[in-house]
Amino acid sequence: MFGKINEEIIKKLIVIAGENNVLTCQEEVCGYAYDEYVSQLPGCFPEVVVRPGSTEEVSAILKLASENRVAVTPRGGGTGLAGGCVPVHGGIVLSMQRMNRFLELDRKNQLAVVEAGLTLGEFIHSVEKEGFYFPPHPGDEGAMFGGMIATNAGGSRAVKYGVIRNYIRGLEVVLVDGQVIHPGGKLIKNSTGYNLLNLFIGSEGTLGIITKAIVQVMSRPTFLRTMVIPLNSIEQAIDNVPLIFEKGIVPMAVEFVGLDVITLTEHHLNLSWPTHQGEVHLMIIVDSPSEDDLSRMTDQIADVVLENGAIDVFVADTPTKQDEVLKIRSNIYEAIKKETVDILDICVPRSEIPGHVRKIQEVARKYGLWLPAFGHAGDGNIHTHLMKAKYENSQLVPVNLEEIKDKLEAAREELIRDAASRGGVISGEHGVGLYKKKYLPLSVEATQIELMKKIKQSFDPLGILNPGKIFD
Repeated sequence: MFGKINEEIIKKLIVIAGENNVLTCQEEVCGYAYDEYVSQLPGCFPEVVVRPGSTEEVSAILKLASENRVAVTPRGGGTGLAGGCVPVHGGIVLSMQRMNRFLELDRKNQLAVVEAGLTLGEFIHSVEKEGFYFPPHPGDEGAMFGGMIATNAGGSRAVKYGVIRNYIRGLEVVLVDGQVIHPGGKLIKNSTGYNLLNLFIGSEGTLGIITKAIVQVMSRPTFLRTMVIPLNSIEQAIDNVPLIFEKGIVPMAVEFVGLDVITLTEHHLNLSWPTHQGEVHLMIIVDSPSEDDLSRMTDQIADVVLENGAIDVFVADTPTKQDEVLKIRSNIYEAIKKETVDILDICVPRSEIPGHVRKIQEVARKYGLWLPAFGHAGDGNIHTHLMKAKYENSQLVPVNLEEIKDKLEAAREELIRDAASRGGVISGEHGVGLYKKKYLPLSVEATQIELMKKIKQSFDPLGILNPGKIFD
């Protein structure tokens, strides 16, 4: 189906990108064979890794790949959790790491123009240095903009500020035949034809290669406060969330997390969480340009949760305290990663979170598994971790994976089906990629999938752009 890389193609790639940016030896390419997904797939090595330095080079590479029907897998920071940048058909891995420039800050329009290889951390530093703010924070700051756009990355702040899609005003995209297009622009409104801009956002590199983006930024909120609220059960925690919204308060973030994974992460980082009471904690972040308004919101939230089962309310009101709380929450995955088999990225309507969480607990009991679940209580994105370990005496106790892998697969499917029955989907922010594609029919209608395939065929008739992702 796909053409193989030969010496002639290698020579042409060297002419395009330079000898130092065309990697072929095993030691050089092995790091491009997987992403952060915990169950790495063996045998998916690229035949060659190319690191273009410009849109023109990307265009020339895609022309060459099309002429020889060579698979092309785009890669950003490799921080994905769905196998989206895994080169399952070998071919070329197109690493965007050299295209990492912050090109422009347009103060009048509050827009930044960046290349696809700029990392989230570098972007945040650049805009904050100029007095601006980028509201979304989709996790790992090593993630690159092209990858975040390609997966429509989310993060904990989506409940108030939305996801990456809400901040992308324009793109530069190289199509499979090397043509370059520029959907969108420095615009707020655009009703001119089909919205190709939003079609590329979340398309996981299967329709074209994103090389540049026009990104909305905003003025930074002056005041920020983080609250930690211990409760006796996860149902109690989740049931408090709609009560907060009913008061007209929209927090920046509303997270729920179990004390078990908090304790493990404290040990991992040698840091301290504000409290060890209860079983499940809500972490709520509120922001405001007014300190008085911030205090009012904090007091209102405290009143609501204390009336509805909260044991106490802890407020991290200094930057140091807030940073410590956020660092622990952000590193939970790192603390349990070694014993994690899979991370579900299920998203359900916010009102369905309590029911789905109860289903997680029921499935865990049914199969005798430890399935820690935490995530974004404000937007319905629940990350259930399928573990090859038990949690005993504040420690992880490994379990033989071979003995429980069938139970884990059964648990995964039950939870995905439960989410679908509640109007949910298999991915809220990580994308479908390689590892979730077999579950796509469980949450998306067959007619929708067929339409997606027709779109793919229209943009990529040879099927060489990130093949094997989303669907076959």
